[in-house]
Amino acid sequence: MDIDTPKHQGQRQHLIEVLRDKGILDENVLKAIGFVPRHAFLDSSFEQFAYRDAAFPIRAKQTISQPYTVAFQSQSLELKRGSKVLEIGTGSGYQSAILAELGFKVFSIERQKDLFDFSKTLLSKLGYNITQKFGDGFKGMPAFAPFDGIIVTAAAPSIPLDLISQLSENGSLIVPVGDQNNDQVMMRIKKSEFDGYSKEELGNFRFVPMLKDIESGDGF
Repeated sequence: MDIDTPKHQGQRQHLIEVLRDKGILDENVLKAIGFVPRHAFLDSSFEQFAYRDAAFPIRAKQTISQPYTVAFQSQSLELKRGSKVLEIGTGSGYQSAILAELGFKVFSIERQKDLFDFSKTLLSKLGYNITQKFGDGFKGMPAFAPFDGIIVTAAAPSIPLDLISQLSENGSLIVPVGDQNNDQVMMRIKKSEFDGYSKEELGNFRFVPMLKDIESGDGF
């Protein structure tokens, strides 16, 4: 498969207009969406649908998020180039690539070995220098903390405190919270001085669940 073609590029320009109409206004995010070849992150059977604003199945019974969701979470970070961002749930690597195109220093965790191997190979092939880890996303990457932003790409039953503790001052955690059988609420948790936090609801979304339950005392 050709990694990218003029047809693909034209389809992405149309997708940009769809996302702009839906309220994605950060031009840097739209530029990243227009550059990253989303079709490369999907199974070849879905290639013809790659630039629809829709989620699709990927390996390990997971999904690649719809472009609007990827753009929305990226925009919600409100970060500048050079910021450190941790992604919980690499999946096939599409969100990682978007974050890298935004000029962030990206760290990403995936607990499905099949997806970890696939994304690591593909992201390297596409030229992205991303620090990747195979392991439990709930634990984050304390060795590389603090992070200016953390994005969680799966539904969490509550907000993981371990991740909040790894934010820098004024850093933001973007996480969908709620029951896996219903829509989740996208939350922005912002860390302030003296370990204070603010919470903001950003709307309803639908994600696959995180694979480990948060035990009592690990979240709120």
